[in-house]
Amino acid sequence: MDGRVTAVSSNGVYSFTKPNRESVTLVAGFGVEGDVHGGATVKHRFRMAKDPSQPNLRQVHLIHGELFDELRAAGFEVAAGQLGENVTTRGIDLLGLPTGARLLLGDEAVVEVTGLRNPCAQIDGFKKGLLKEVVGRGSDGRPRFRSGIMGVVVAGGVVRPGDSVRVGLPGGPHRALEVV
Repeated sequence: MDGRVTAVSSNGVYSFTKPNRESVTLVAGFGVEGDVHGGATVKHRFRMAKDPSQPNLRQVHLIHGELFDELRAAGFEVAAGQLGENVTTRGIDLLGLPTGARLLLGDEAVVEVTGLRNPCAQIDGFKKGLLKEVVGRGSDGRPRFRSGIMGVVVAGGVVRPGDSVRVGLPGGPHRALEVV
């Protein structure tokens, strides 16, 4: 399973969207250099209010660019970085990866997948009705989150649009992604 990085984004201040960059530097155990969500401990404000000492399992947010195609077909124009992701990809079924999968981004950077991003109400503040598009229901009636995955950086490196994305699967049995 191989794909490509189509955009990289970061922001040094809390904001729903993140501007696109020519490159981002991933730092092992930290996340995206200069990004407000980087750090060994949790940096998302909601989670910090509960327990600021918990480990940051959300150092890097990745979204599959195919989601933007689906949203466009549903009447929503959303571009890379506008949902707060750091890395936008194509050609990889990010939501189908198991916990612990490793993504080699470019030549050096490695991100270990920790789980699903749970979209929040801020998405509707960005574009009314968008939350319903990124949270569906599975055949079992349970919520199905489609707004990307989260991971931690296990090997640092520079990541740019056009870089390859290669997937390394963990030994089995595989665990389905859950919200982190």
